[in-house]
Amino acid sequence: MRAEHLFSILGLVDPALIDEAMDPSAARRQQRAVWRRYAAVAACCVLVCGALFWSVRFLGMGGSDTATTEDTAGTTEEQESAATGSDGSDGGSLPQAPGGGFFSYAGPVLPLTTLEPDTGLTAERTLTLDFAPGTHADGASSQWGAGVTDRYVLTNPTADDVTVTALYPVTGSLADLSETAPQLTVGGAAASYTLYAGGYAGAFGDENDRNGSTYNLAGPYSWEDYAALVSNGDYLTDALSGAPDPDIPVTVYDFSDVTLTGEEERPELVVSCTFDPAATTILSYDFSASNWDDGGTWRQYGQRIDPDRWGSPTLIVLGADIDYALLADYGPDAPALTGANCTVVRRETTLGEALGALCRKELEEREIAAGAMLEPYVKAAAELLTVYGPLSAAPMDRYADGRLDDLLGEALTVDRMLYLAVPVTVPAGGTAEVTASFWKRPGYDFGGSGTGREDLQGFEVLTTAGSSLIFTGQSAAVVNTDGVEITAEDFGFDSGGTALLDPGQPRYGLEVRPLDS
Repeated sequence: MRAEHLFSILGLVDPALIDEAMDPSAARRQQRAVWRRYAAVAACCVLVCGALFWSVRFLGMGGSDTATTEDTAGTTEEQESAATGSDGSDGGSLPQAPGGGFFSYAGPVLPLTTLEPDTGLTAERTLTLDFAPGTHADGASSQWGAGVTDRYVLTNPTADDVTVTALYPVTGSLADLSETAPQLTVGGAAASYTLYAGGYAGAFGDENDRNGSTYNLAGPYSWEDYAALVSNGDYLTDALSGAPDPDIPVTVYDFSDVTLTGEEERPELVVSCTFDPAATTILSYDFSASNWDDGGTWRQYGQRIDPDRWGSPTLIVLGADIDYALLADYGPDAPALTGANCTVVRRETTLGEALGALCRKELEEREIAAGAMLEPYVKAAAELLTVYGPLSAAPMDRYADGRLDDLLGEALTVDRMLYLAVPVTVPAGGTAEVTASFWKRPGYDFGGSGTGREDLQGFEVLTTAGSSLIFTGQSAAVVNTDGVEITAEDFGFDSGGTALLDPGQPRYGLEVRPLDS
């Protein structure tokens, strides 16, 4: 059983916090000491202390969070009443609209749009949320999340055929997409779509950062955040564009074929580099530790030597080349390596090729099929590197040290908008049907947060945000609800579980509580 799912079952901590705490580099981010060794003990301490910190924080706040209470600004009186009835007294915090305000936020279900503006097409939308018990990635059966079927009937009132590129936006990460596997159909037939990944949907530097630091991810926290993204033409333009600067020349050093020549058990190989920081940027991959001087003129990268589990330690150098030596320990006076041999291959290539090779390796190790995923993944990694990382004008503290292990992992896991693009022709005076089907992760509060909503799952639907279509009607339905209790909703479902939606209302939401089987 995967550790993330075990913690999710126990309700101990948000999976996003688990991922960060289990990352050996988490300890390094907490304290910027000159000596930077990543230790399993430190990671465990971060995990335990982090869980205690978040539990105390949420308990002390009485269920209120400065990031999520902003969601209530636009709630109607009916939404506030429904929300209050769903989770009872919350220590005086502002009530949340149904489906919103959860600490682990999954984003809303968004409407179909088209690449082309002013198409003249109208649309009838029928949305179905299916609460049949699902299956976790590790095979454990439970009711978690919902199946979504989002159907659109496009009508062309003109005398000419209209061909458009339909764009279906999905919230989440590239890693989520590999598990939820959205399907599109056009005219009832399965359609192959092109995947476009928008940039990271949040910011850096939350309330836990101090003195203006930017070590932590921040957001997105609410449906308004996503509505702003899909309504922003620049975000969509960036999503449809290619990766930034893939042809930058780089020098790559690969360290391979390591063998032991001495008696020391698992000695450490340290690559010690000297360089001019004004002329050189170094990116590292698959090293377990690093060390550098505050002046920035030398840097060291280490890896315990285990020939059976060596990995792929790599340095990527941009700008002027480096001078390096292989040492047996850290520090400017460390002895030369004598207990092991290592093959060092120096090659000149481009940043795009180097990133592509590492991204493919990451996908293989995560058992994610590359296919259509590889290109948007390389683009996402390049964006983090050039917009927020050491190749940007103002790098975030989180990525400033150039450790690609962290950056490549988060290029897969940070929240973003993903667009599924497919061509659709609507005949003159006729109709065409487009349907998106996928599994939707819910919003939830983890155990110990003190909100009183730890056993609830939240879902939100946006009616028109960012869509170029003219909606003539929308409806929603919930099915297979025998295993859940709907504790709050503002759809207005009738006894049959259906409701007409008002396209003038930007957001609808509901909360469910799984019943014991």
